[in-house]
Amino acid sequence: MTQTAVSDASPGVSRGPSTPSVPGISAIRATDPAIADLIAKEAERQETTLELIASENHTSPAVMAAMGTCLTNKYAEGYPGARYYGGCEFHDQVETFAIERAKQMFGCKFANVQPHSGAQANAAVFMACMEPGSTFASLVLKDGGHLSHGMKINFSGRYYNPVHYPLHYDVSHKDFERIDYDAVEKVVLEHKPKMLLCGYSAYPRTIDFARFRAIADKVGAILMSDVAHIAGLIVGGAHPSPFPHSHVVTTTTHKTLRGPRGGLILTNDEDLAKKIDKAVFPGMQGGPLMHVIAAKAVAFGECLRPEWKTYSAQVVKNAKALADALTKLNYRITTGGTDNHLMLVDLRKRSEALTGADASKWLEACGIISNMNGIPSDPRPPKVTSGVRLGTPALTTRGLKETEMSAVASLIDRALSAGLAGEAEFAKASAQIREDVRRLCDRFPLPH
Repeated sequence: MTQTAVSDASPGVSRGPSTPSVPGISAIRATDPAIADLIAKEAERQETTLELIASENHTSPAVMAAMGTCLTNKYAEGYPGARYYGGCEFHDQVETFAIERAKQMFGCKFANVQPHSGAQANAAVFMACMEPGSTFASLVLKDGGHLSHGMKINFSGRYYNPVHYPLHYDVSHKDFERIDYDAVEKVVLEHKPKMLLCGYSAYPRTIDFARFRAIADKVGAILMSDVAHIAGLIVGGAHPSPFPHSHVVTTTTHKTLRGPRGGLILTNDEDLAKKIDKAVFPGMQGGPLMHVIAAKAVAFGECLRPEWKTYSAQVVKNAKALADALTKLNYRITTGGTDNHLMLVDLRKRSEALTGADASKWLEACGIISNMNGIPSDPRPPKVTSGVRLGTPALTTRGLKETEMSAVASLIDRALSAGLAGEAEFAKASAQIREDVRRLCDRFPLPH
């Protein structure tokens, strides 16, 4: 099989034929054919569908390969140079590479690469910075926050005291559906939280980290920025950095950073770094997942290449192009557009009968993967919603650009129009839409 160099939009990988490549599948099939078949089917699904979930991406083959190495066999509790198990010489070096690359990426002094997920990274910061029952301020979940930012049944809402700041709700306001910084300040001055959180799961606009820090300083609060969604854009210069404004930064490594599933904590404060290290281990976790840390190191190395800036810029260009194309097709994009990689689509303008649950189901049947999502002040419950959340990181990894975003918007509209027309019309139209999606995927295969 011949391989060609990938476009600048997807650094560090190469493209091959459209047949999915599954490293190690032969060994799995020899031992467990049932699981091997499912993995192969999932590889085929990813290859032949358009991934528009804003929190998902396609890793390079190198990142994926690092996940499947012998590093998974080793316990390495502790940190480089201070392990509780022998035989960690090379694991220390791997983790040190990951740490140093993370620091270089974000221009900060300290990094902990061990959190298994973004939520566990957040939990470790809470443990390091607050006592149970302490008050913190965050954006309410229904307006784009995250469950680990104060949802009642989550650890953050059960063991700490969340107070919430809102978006601008007045449709006549020039910043409608954007962060209401005056309200943030009012909430902070009233409740004097120990910590102020910013960074969100479904917010399409630029975050003013300097403004948040100025508000936090008025009551001596710690500013925590959860940049799980925008981390790759920050590294690529497509979004302002949370440093030097934030006391502590958390992120996942698998969204716009295009690494393995995992978490990361960053800070410039040495005392805080020591508390965070203790909170991660032994506070929150036991042995680190060294194979995942190796994959993080590989992904971070890709992020440090010059072409990462091209990729990050293209992610944002694609998001803007997709939002514009959907707007022309009579869909409302909350806030009127996007500054980053994602958008929230209010489906009610297209049809009052259209729900996020139906939309995501119909889109998936046509090979377009999205997720239903509440919109600000959504009158519908979370399992129904009035919107879908769409993102462009994975499409950009495949090499799609602005021209293809118009085609993607058309495919989305065709799928939803067919769904609204009824079961018979959808059954008739969806097969052709699915085939058109496959053809687009063939033009832009996954990294191999």
